[in-house]
Amino acid sequence: MAEQRRHAAHAQQHRVRRRRGVVVLVLLGFAVVVVLFAFVYPTRTFLSQREEVSAAERRLEVLEESAKALRRDNAQLQTDSEVERRAREDFGMVRPGETPYVLVPAPPPTTWLP
Repeated sequence: MAEQRRHAAHAQQHRVRRRRGVVVLVLLGFAVVVVLFAFVYPTRTFLSQREEVSAAERRLEVLEESAKALRRDNAQLQTDSEVERRAREDFGMVRPGETPYVLVPAPPPTTWLP
């Protein structure tokens, strides 16, 4: 009888240890999930935001260069000589009394010559 009690007590201790082991594993799994959400996700978000900031900074540099070129262009267009030059080049305008000449490119040869 004493042997049976000892065996039953030992079996009960074994079940308790096993339950503790399961509880510890569940808690460790929960801790891993918490760590993933607490550290990995924010880190990934931080890295993607850093990439977005870098891309935005590159776009800003391009836009600033474009704005700089437009300001230069605008400053040049404030002079009469630049307005006249562009009117002549872009629109073929001439001053009164000038004779405009248009050069027509030669047509391509119709036969092949060796």
